[in-house]
Amino acid sequence: MERKNLWAPWRIKYVQGLSGKTSCFLCDDIASPEEDAKNFVLWRTPEAIVVFNRFPYNNGHLLIAPSRHIAHIEEATELELTALMRLIRDCQKVLSLAIRPHGFNVGMNFGRCAGAGLPEHFHIHVVPRWDGDTNFMHVCGDTDVISQSMTELYTKLVELSQKNNLPTV
Repeated sequence: MERKNLWAPWRIKYVQGLSGKTSCFLCDDIASPEEDAKNFVLWRTPEAIVVFNRFPYNNGHLLIAPSRHIAHIEEATELELTALMRLIRDCQKVLSLAIRPHGFNVGMNFGRCAGAGLPEHFHIHVVPRWDGDTNFMHVCGDTDVISQSMTELYTKLVELSQKNNLPTV
């Protein structure tokens, strides 16, 4: 049987980032609002930020994080917790309008052992799901197939956010 490869060169940045580097991309790499489109920052509020996951499990995978650099949920204020929950709702709304998923996974990982890729900055994952989207590629090949470019979806979500009075950058 001939072996075939599925190339995913964008993942090298993630793999290289596992070297124990202590910088926070939410604070350091995307701190400048002038570069939000380049950095796939969808929304900013005084309390929180919504950004595309650059290493998504599925098309439209978003991260929601407090604007403050805090590692644990118990460090969040009531205002921040309320803002984060509202943003989960708003992310589901705009993603539903844009790509019509059948459902969502919403989750948090605390600590590297629990799967947190950025344990120093508490964040929430919003992952659109479709019936049958966990297929042989993920189950057998530990490979995720993303069906739309981040740039295309980012543009669509910004447009829909503006039309539906959702938070904008």
